[in-house]
Amino acid sequence: MYSHSPLRSCWAACVLVLLSAATAHGELPYESEPINYLTAPLTDPVARLQSKLERGEAELKYDDQYGYLPDLLRQLEISPASQMLVFSKTSFQRSRISRRSPRAVYFNDDTYIGFVQQGEVIEISAADPRQGAVFYTLAQAKAERPMLRRETHDCLQCHSSSKTQDVPGHLVRSVFPDGSGMPVFNAGTFNTSHESPLKERWGGWYVTGTHGQQRHMGNVTVTDRQRPERLDIEAGANVTELTKLIDTKPYLTGHSDIVALMVLEHQVKMHNLITAAGYHARLALHYEASINKALGRPADHLSESTQSRYKTPADKLLKYLLFTEETPLAGRVTGTSPFAHEFAARGPRDRQGRSLRDFDLEHWLFKYPCSYEIYSAAFDGLPDVVKQHVYRRLYDVLIGQDQSSDFARLSAADRQAIREILLDTKPGLPDYWK
Repeated sequence: MYSHSPLRSCWAACVLVLLSAATAHGELPYESEPINYLTAPLTDPVARLQSKLERGEAELKYDDQYGYLPDLLRQLEISPASQMLVFSKTSFQRSRISRRSPRAVYFNDDTYIGFVQQGEVIEISAADPRQGAVFYTLAQAKAERPMLRRETHDCLQCHSSSKTQDVPGHLVRSVFPDGSGMPVFNAGTFNTSHESPLKERWGGWYVTGTHGQQRHMGNVTVTDRQRPERLDIEAGANVTELTKLIDTKPYLTGHSDIVALMVLEHQVKMHNLITAAGYHARLALHYEASINKALGRPADHLSESTQSRYKTPADKLLKYLLFTEETPLAGRVTGTSPFAHEFAARGPRDRQGRSLRDFDLEHWLFKYPCSYEIYSAAFDGLPDVVKQHVYRRLYDVLIGQDQSSDFARLSAADRQAIREILLDTKPGLPDYWK
């Protein structure tokens, strides 16, 4: 039998009040148990590379022009074709960033690199399977044993807020930049994802690629600070090369590819939602374990309130995974670099040759509306209760059992194709899927 002594009931109630207050204010206590963001072991790609460097199993080669950038990209398996250039002063190395010397950003499925001309450090972040976004710097001074240094509170000032789902995360910002690259903050900013209309995207970024009659905020600056919204968006449209705007020789490529930018925006919020779902579940289960012990309940008891605390963010993750609120394109989008080809070529592919990495780029970003991040170590690292909930709901959606308005965007053909692709390519699916 359960014990309901006044002392135990009062203690359990206090735990519930503390958890509810933290949730209400969006404050997830990730520096303490059970998250231990600052002290828990890390297994992200950058942490693994650092371990190899410490053991002498890897070394970083220095380039006289780019410092450690080329070899770091090679070691982390990040293609230079992913290069995007951002000239807004929205990095801690802002004093070295301008319209003439933008910051270069490179990425793959789980790691992001920021390079600034003449910068003191390379900026690095990675999606750790349990801890979410983890931040590092690599000094650009030539050293006998270069080391990747973890950064915490300085980075978390910007990278842990409601803009990142209240967890350590990433964000892509679109601003109204003046001629120096400084955001005109009184005009507001946009945090962008695949849900954002193109007209709100890429302010402060260079953008190479064609997009027809659609317009975005890239490639141009504010000329009237009193009316910052009067960007000359026509001048920034359908730009296919940057040589008239900047000298691209100091960069690995001459591109700031529009398709890479669109993938980046999707991926960043996907990572944050995965992290948030994991954090909420771990916290809820941790508090439940304490309450179960105090009340003498079975250790595996799960109350309805605990299930609600992890199911709500898991449902939010599922909706984004399936692109339910994606803003449709109004015409063909084409990049200028090999990025789209390289990205799609990484597969995996089902027996019919289909992949979740296949692009559409005429009506939507991807041909099959289910995120490739379902294959990621971050997704696989979710607590089992979250994964099982997502898998169950995903299955119900894909077989047509769940016809709720949340998933109205998915046609019957979409649902069938996604299910068939996942059955052929995704390890670890529950048996009922088969």
